Parts: sequence; structure tokens; C-alpha cells
Amino acid sequence: MAEQLPSAGSAGPIRVASVPAGHVYVRHCSAQEGDGVTRLADPRPNGAPSTSQRWWPPVMLDPDWVSAHHQDFDVFHLQFGFDAQSPAQLTALTDVLRRHGKPFVYTVHDLRNPHQLDPATHDAALDVLVPAADQLITLTPGAAEVISDRWNRTACVLPHPHVVELPLLTRARPASDRFRVGVHAKSLRPNMAVLPVVRILAATVAELPDAELHVNIHRDVADPTATAHNPQLMQTLRELAGDGRISLAVHDYFDDEQLWDYLQSIDVSVLPYRFGTHSGWLEACHDLGTAVAAPDCGFYAQQRPCLTYGHSQDAGLDPESLRKAVLRAYEEQPAPRATERHRARERAELASAHHALYARLVR
Repeated sequence: MAEQLPSAGSAGPIRVASVPAGHVYVRHCSAQEGDGVTRLADPRPNGAPSTSQRWWPPVMLDPDWVSAHHQDFDVFHLQFGFDAQSPAQLTALTDVLRRHGKPFVYTVHDLRNPHQLDPATHDAALDVLVPAADQLITLTPGAAEVISDRWNRTACVLPHPHVVELPLLTRARPASDRFRVGVHAKSLRPNMAVLPVVRILAATVAELPDAELHVNIHRDVADPTATAHNPQLMQTLRELAGDGRISLAVHDYFDDEQLWDYLQSIDVSVLPYRFGTHSGWLEACHDLGTAVAAPDCGFYAQQRPCLTYGHSQDAGLDPESLRKAVLRAYEEQPAPRATERHRARERAELASAHHALYARLVR
């Protein structure tokens, strides 16, 4: 069951210990011109240089930090960053928050962690966090229904805010006479099944006039000294590139501007996921007018308009549904795109909803 979006409550500054505070999702849940919520800056992790913007591992997850700083905040809001915490450590965190009378809010971004092949670790963390939270938030009705079924808890559904900065939503897409399909394999997260998806896409793109398939991957996958190194995958991708079936780009991590340029250089981004829940990448594509073909695992299709194909860890890949998704993207150009006005209004509503939710808990 999904809780109704709360209405704005009484005005007043509310101090939130947000884990994290500096992530784009959290920053864009704040109003552009102030909303009565002050989020504490992310404490610098041990070993991070003074100039670093890094927030992980989150220092605020340490019960000792809570005990030392509990007078500095009114509400504790966990978003993500607890991958390395054991259930016992998370229990200690929620216990110390309760001991100091601090409301605990948890936004359930992931029902299945895309970085962990075995779901048991994340399930154990959720079994601590979801029952302990004074307020739950999630991004889609489907995720709220799972939360209700598994834990008999009600989550407030609040949409994912824009990812790209608002002024860039009006930037024109580059002109092109080619239809470009993109797969970005990043550093091969455990939830990705890259080669099966790429093989189907290569065959599909070959059927279309003026179409091409672009595959991007981070340099560490090709680096024999890196933990992400996968020589078999790289050999196959290079063979496909050598045969002219794909365009392969091996590069370092994109910064924001490079990523936005990349997304606007392709017409459809295919997410090669076999498990997961929600996607910030999908939101960025919506901001920039790039179509998305998302798997039917998780709740991607409930976030924003997108194409869907059959792909999950249990059922595997449905090749024909992926082929049809690409053909539909080809036929329905251009893709729907967020407007600056809509995203700005949505952001203001999100900020108001968070303030109301915090105010209710503080009262």
C-alpha cells in the first residue's frame, strides 16, 4: 500500500542528518530557493582529502557519530550507502537513534541491490531498516506494494527528481541522420548481462537503415590490473567491433558533462539489467530526451515513460521483446522529454512533501 503524499505543514527550519546529503537525488529533493529544511553536510570519511566531495563510506552511519551529534539534527534520513553495514551494525544505528528520540526516515531506493549478486545480504539489511523506520518513502507504487506485502508497512510514494540540472533541460539535442542505440556497460555491475543484450541488439540494428549500435565500457574492465577486468568480454566486444557490428568505446568514468553529451548522442539507451528496482540513469535520459529500453524486472516502467523488454535473473532474456522495443524506439522518434517547467514544479512539490513529512515526525 502506498501512503498519500503529505501536505505542507507549519513553517520552520528542520535539521536533517541525511545519508548522504551531497548526492544529486538528495540535492534535488530540496527546493531551489529554500524549503525550511537544512541538511547537514556529509562528514568527510577517514582518509578522504579535505578537497574531496566523497561521501562514502557514510560517517553518519556510525552510532558513535549519532551519539556525539544527536543535538545537531532533528531527523535522521537514510537514502543509501549502507552496503558494507552488517545487520548488527544497522540495528545498533537504529537503536541509538531511538535512544536519543530521533525520528528515522528511510527511502527504499533498492529492493534488490544492483551491486550484490546474492540478494540475501541486502534482504537482511532491509529486514532491519524497514521495520525500524518511523517513516518509509519509495519511488513507485510497485515498490510500495512489495514493501506492504513483505513487511506490512506503508510507504509514501514520491517520484525521483530530475538528475540533469534544470537549465540543461532546454538544451537542443544534436542533429543527426543516424539512429543510435547505446549500451553503457559501466564497470560491469553484477546485475548486468551485457553480451546477450548486445548480440540481440547487433542483429536488430543490422535490420534498420541508418542505424548503429554503440557499446561503452569503463577502462577498468580492459585493465588486467583492475578488479573489474574481464578479458573474455573484452575479446568478444572487440571481435564484434572488428566485424563492424558495434562501435566500441573504452574510456574512463564520464563526468556529468561528458555523460550528458553521451546520452544526447544516442537515441535509445538499453539498460542491460537482470535485476534491480529503480534507476537514476533512466531519469537522466528522460531529462535529455533519450528513449530508454528497460527490463521488466524492478519498477523502471513506473518511473517514467520507457520501453520495456523481458529480462530478469530468473526468466533470462526474451530476445523478441528486446528486438520489438528497439524497433518501436526507431518508429516513434523523438522520445518523450521532460520539460524544465514540469521538473521544477515536481521538485518544489517533493521539497514541500519532505518538509511536511519531517515536520509531522518532529511534532
